[in-house]
Amino acid sequence: MRASFIAAINQICSEKNVNPAQVLDAVKQAIATAYRKDYGNKEQEIRVELEEGRDMPTILLVKEVVDDVENDNFEISIADAKKIKSDADSGDEITIDVTPMEYGRIAAQSAKQVILQKLQEAEKQSLYDMFKDREAELLTATVTKVEPNWVTLEIEGMTVSLPWREQIPGEHYYTGKRLRVYLDKVELTGKGPQLRISRTHSNLVKKLLELEIPEVRNEDVEIKGIARDAGFRSKVAVSSSDPRIDPIGACVGQKGVRIQAVMEEINGERVDMIEWSEDPIKLISTALQPASISAVIIVNDLESVDEEGRKVKKRAAVFVEEAQRPMAIGKKGQNIRLATELTGYELDMYNYEELPAFKAKLAELRGQTEEEIETGEEMIAEETQEEAPKADGGGATKKVLKEKEDIKEKKEKKETKEAKEIKEAKEEENPSAQ
Repeated sequence: MRASFIAAINQICSEKNVNPAQVLDAVKQAIATAYRKDYGNKEQEIRVELEEGRDMPTILLVKEVVDDVENDNFEISIADAKKIKSDADSGDEITIDVTPMEYGRIAAQSAKQVILQKLQEAEKQSLYDMFKDREAELLTATVTKVEPNWVTLEIEGMTVSLPWREQIPGEHYYTGKRLRVYLDKVELTGKGPQLRISRTHSNLVKKLLELEIPEVRNEDVEIKGIARDAGFRSKVAVSSSDPRIDPIGACVGQKGVRIQAVMEEINGERVDMIEWSEDPIKLISTALQPASISAVIIVNDLESVDEEGRKVKKRAAVFVEEAQRPMAIGKKGQNIRLATELTGYELDMYNYEELPAFKAKLAELRGQTEEEIETGEEMIAEETQEEAPKADGGGATKKVLKEKEDIKEKKEKKETKEAKEIKEAKEEENPSAQ
């Protein structure tokens, strides 16, 4: 073909990110389809050759050499075949040049739509192949258009929509803004590849932590679980098999610089880092930070299915002082909801004063003594004597413990004052008793 034709093919390949071989195949198929429509029929096998140096394509009709011809659309007798190729024999394949004399303009008009269709299909397949192996990855996108219910983004030359349900609540989008999105899934549909992207997926936080923290990226620090309320707060449980590495300190960074970089990327969403524990009692008490937990009882530590086919989840009872209850539950139940998601236990909140009655009832149901009911109360008390792990640079620290001691001290003073007032009142009523 002419050099200008090859240059046009290369240009299309560059713009559409398509393999040149796919474009040439599309052109050949389009010309063959146009020939069948104008000169032949659907049963014929047409082969198109684009030879270098020739202005026009060569159209070949392919037939099989047979002894008895039943269908002359794709069969040819030995006698006729020998006129084309002297050594032709039964079973051979013969190609006959059937290129029309004035086929250039007709072929161009007839093949135009087919070529465009094939190019679109090749482009769709190329985009699908490019992104399919990148599922569960972090992609950089640029905002190109903002609508009330979705935001249009451009990702490596592809236009993708970010629906409102995948947007971080309260985040402001504007044309030209660059942001990172999580590629959840790639689907090939009739309209082409569809990229399911998200800014609210919990794995977005995980990928950002891997990006910002070398210890997480190198797997020296392992992310055990993430619970996220997009736009407001996330809880991330981490651990390290290397005793020399503090998983919380590694993630928070000096003066919180590492975790701050992650928070800025997700519109200032708070990220609490807690230390993972295989002990469910310790994990639950840590997951409910910054509240100070007094006791935890594991009611059910195995998921099961009851006789009616209903799923029975793991469940634990959490006991807190009255002053700590609002903090443990959190605004609109956020803190306990995230702790439930992170630990995998359904958490029931009780006041600490209800602990004896709860233990007695549970012991009765289980047929155990109250001493056999493991509350984890002593373990939690020992844990709170030390500085609690940092969560977003803070957490259930000594300040919380001091507040608990102050409340207890005020309560004791109040009881002492009331007892003194009662004694003085009795003495005034009965002076002779003095």
